[in-house]
Amino acid sequence: MTELRVLHEGAGLLVVAKPAGVLVIPGRGEGEPSLRELLEEQLRRKVFVVHRLDRDTSGVLVFALDAERHRALSQAFEGGQVRKRYRALVEGRVDAPQMVDAALVPARKGRMRVARPGEQGKPSRTRVRPVETFERASLVEAEPLTGRTHQIRVHLLSLGHPLLVDHQYGRSEPLTEKELGGTSDTVVLARTPLHAARLEWPALPGVEPRAFDAPLPEDMGCALQLLRGMSQR
Repeated sequence: MTELRVLHEGAGLLVVAKPAGVLVIPGRGEGEPSLRELLEEQLRRKVFVVHRLDRDTSGVLVFALDAERHRALSQAFEGGQVRKRYRALVEGRVDAPQMVDAALVPARKGRMRVARPGEQGKPSRTRVRPVETFERASLVEAEPLTGRTHQIRVHLLSLGHPLLVDHQYGRSEPLTEKELGGTSDTVVLARTPLHAARLEWPALPGVEPRAFDAPLPEDMGCALQLLRGMSQR
């Protein structure tokens, strides 16, 4: 919990910057405590999970502190009223904004994939735009307009720009400083570089309109600095 940054607490809400590598809710056979359990122990009260982020994804995460706010926010997430914007470090140059409209279907080993012609997949749309572009990688903003499992990761892969590290959909080995333009073999990125940078919603029953931002985590920031240094040579 030493890494946990509280972005907002009050009016029945608790908003935190989730660190990578932590489960939001207890997982099957996992020995480590989840973020919800840690928060409930620390606050000595029930915490309601409104939405989730993958274990390796960092960024803005919202919990409700009472049933009324939990219901309002959960319905807003399900109804597409919450705008979510992620930052991701991907392979290759992304030179222009793109809209990915590709239905998804389950694949083997808990993965998802783009539906083939004739397959009935779940409609999925993601808006992608470049933020910074380098010779062999890009920092992009990904805005999911639907909420499917692994949607951003699979849609980026479908564009030919998988995350720099992704054990399910791309490279599984960690990236070192040397591979990003540095000189040492120190590991910089050992997880999927996907970060929930911003969440915002309109006025909801019992909930004021709000927007929250979480700064880029240290590992992604370090990778970005190395890529910038490489591009200036």
